Amino acid sequence: MIVRTNADGSLVLIAQTNHAELSGMFAAHWGNETFARPQPYHSVVRGTIYHDAGWYRYEARPAYDVAAKRTPSFGQVPPDPAQLAAYQWAIDWMSGIDPYAGLLISRHRTGLWRGRYGRIRNPPPRQASPGDLVAAFVEVNEARQEQALAKLDRDAFLTNYHNLQIWDLLSLHLCLAQEPQGQTFEPVLTDYDPAVRKDVRMKLTPLSGGRFELDPYPFDVRPLDVHYLYKHLPTHVFPAEDAFLEAYYAAVPQLRQFQFC
Repeated sequence: MIVRTNADGSLVLIAQTNHAELSGMFAAHWGNETFARPQPYHSVVRGTIYHDAGWYRYEARPAYDVAAKRTPSFGQVPPDPAQLAAYQWAIDWMSGIDPYAGLLISRHRTGLWRGRYGRIRNPPPRQASPGDLVAAFVEVNEARQEQALAKLDRDAFLTNYHNLQIWDLLSLHLCLAQEPQGQTFEPVLTDYDPAVRKDVRMKLTPLSGGRFELDPYPFDVRPLDVHYLYKHLPTHVFPAEDAFLEAYYAAVPQLRQFQFC
């Protein structure tokens, strides 16, 4: 859950799974004369749409701390045994539907504790200090990843993993602030073929009315209209967790729209 507390004390709540769907829209429309289209297309887009499916369990009953008067944002939710089991469920669930997409989800999840494997320079990766439970989770899943990668084009898969990080970070940038500011993303890969691939610096510039310029422009339509769903709660103060959950469940989902041009 992405949690923003507004100046008036109200809450904006964006499910991680809704943020991931926005990432999936970027993947689905990625590709033009400058950028290669995802391949295998269906698996890459599917994996991107569901890359945060490990949050479904938490989002069914998000926590609320009465004493602190807050519900934690995603980075504040501890990777306890229940949450790690949810992450594992998501990897195994998608792997049963589409092994390639499941492998992308697995790599994304372990990569969040590995500094995104050093693939992204900007925005810089968060520094994580995983405990023993996380270390064991990463060890098991990285071993499974290596077994799967032995049967695949490793460079092509790592290109897809890299692109997923860009789509994830672009979506997060839009979701984390009420009024997203300018940002750069680098490196962004232009192709699968190492002989012609370039690592470029992509600049996001806000215009007006939810419109943004991306340079170089990566999508197959111009402009590209996207959105995410969110819930707005009029206050962040609740007398009990049940009261917070009642307000959360009853809040009507709203739409935040953006246009890339």
